[in-house]
Amino acid sequence: MTLPADAVLALDTFQKTASWEQRARLLMQWGDRLPALSDVDKVEANRVHGCESQVWLVGALQDGHWQFSASSDARLIRGLVALLLARVNGLSASELQQVDLPEWFNQLGLSRQLSSSRSNGLNAVLQRMRSLSDV
Repeated sequence: MTLPADAVLALDTFQKTASWEQRARLLMQWGDRLPALSDVDKVEANRVHGCESQVWLVGALQDGHWQFSASSDARLIRGLVALLLARVNGLSASELQQVDLPEWFNQLGLSRQLSSSRSNGLNAVLQRMRSLSDV
């Protein structure tokens, strides 16, 4: 499966980064670049359950490809969600079903830093994306 352009950029950037401190800084920068969700989108119906932090997710199907927007009240989670969006935006519903979340964060060199609660939260976000795409 071909990676979206943002995912290729993320991989390239993170794989050139040697230390965890640099990766953490990059992670924050990716999160800071996420477009803000409007208050209209930050409603209970768009909140992802299963995350310790607040995460909101909205998705739209455009020409057979999914575009998601998300936000979180936690800066680190915002960065992780931004990297997840880089990986999934532009995919079809069937491609979305094939995304391997642990492998993606492993390729980025971030899997060791994912606590089980963060991992569970990101899985909840991905599951929510998949359920939106099943409609």
